[in-house]
Amino acid sequence: MLIEAMSPLQDSKAFWQSSDVHIAVNPSRSQDAEGLADFASSNEATQGLLFFQTSGSEGSPKWVGLSREGFLTSAHAVNAHLKATAQDRWLIALPLHHVGGFSILARCHENGASFISSDEKWNAARFVEICTTQKITLASLVPTQVFDLVQARLTAPADLRAVVVGGGALAKEIGLRAQALGWPVLQSYGMTETASQIATEPLDHLDQGFDPERLEVLPIWDLQTDADDTLAVKGHALAKGYAFKQGAVWQWQPLEESRGLRTRDKAQLSWHGTRRFLRFLGREASFVKVLGELVNIAALQERLESLALAAGIPANRIVIWPMADDRKETKLLLVGESEPASLETLRVAFNASSLGTERLEEVRTVPELPRTPLGKLDRAGMTRLMEESR
Repeated sequence: MLIEAMSPLQDSKAFWQSSDVHIAVNPSRSQDAEGLADFASSNEATQGLLFFQTSGSEGSPKWVGLSREGFLTSAHAVNAHLKATAQDRWLIALPLHHVGGFSILARCHENGASFISSDEKWNAARFVEICTTQKITLASLVPTQVFDLVQARLTAPADLRAVVVGGGALAKEIGLRAQALGWPVLQSYGMTETASQIATEPLDHLDQGFDPERLEVLPIWDLQTDADDTLAVKGHALAKGYAFKQGAVWQWQPLEESRGLRTRDKAQLSWHGTRRFLRFLGREASFVKVLGELVNIAALQERLESLALAAGIPANRIVIWPMADDRKETKLLLVGESEPASLETLRVAFNASSLGTERLEEVRTVPELPRTPLGKLDRAGMTRLMEESR
């Protein structure tokens, strides 16, 4: 069903001026929020905050507490970066219980733009149809959704001028193919704790070609990296803290704005004149030791996906997975939903252009790769699946 309104929260102005707690509950995981509203409303430090669960792709999720002011600060910066105005029309194709979907409401409130919200199950052809008939100009998607558009060779509607890709890294080959089909994709980097984007490709990349390694940092963020390239984030839009359960009791862990957040992400920062750029290197979990050498699995995954596309294998149905190994510390497996013979051919092709520490040791076929609602690989579910398949 399509919903057209200034806000599905019924009264946009009243919501953004309210001092009430808002819990963005995933309907399929409503039990996770039991007692949170009462706890947050009765705690002085959490009154009036908006709570979103982290993706849970790497373990037990927490609830991130964001202020309305932080959301609107982020919205203003994103609107400026995209040159968005009241004449724009957004399509919300992401769940509103995730920051990626909800942040669009803040952007529309901030500049008066309109939007269409769809609660239909994702379908690439249907997405194109809605964009076309509703004259959509802006949208946000996750990499899995862009994979589907490219795989189906669907061309972009004429009115669409920018598609922000978040929730994970889009392989450069996929991005270039999407642009060849007319999709104005812009890679972004952000997190739940920042109420949306930290850095996003500039609009001029739409003319120069997809370049996910040069994301322009939004001016509201103060970023630093240490000697290990670990990223730290400061800014007024940063979350106020985390709510989590310890046993049956809710707890609050504040984040100090002056200290910021030390992330688990690796990044490189650079300046080009007055503009600052970020190159995302991967999460700490993406780096493993093989024979004493540090290997970036995210970089290998991107190369694997390019080879898969050339071989006609859906790139979102394969993954490089690290397993503990007594001799090598870690061995790398090719896990996918394809037939073993296809995976083995892909493994051989990949290894032919890989260093010894990057080579894939074996293939494993699974019925389905476990994913979060936003299409990210569910690392906890993947760990269980690999243990069961031993």
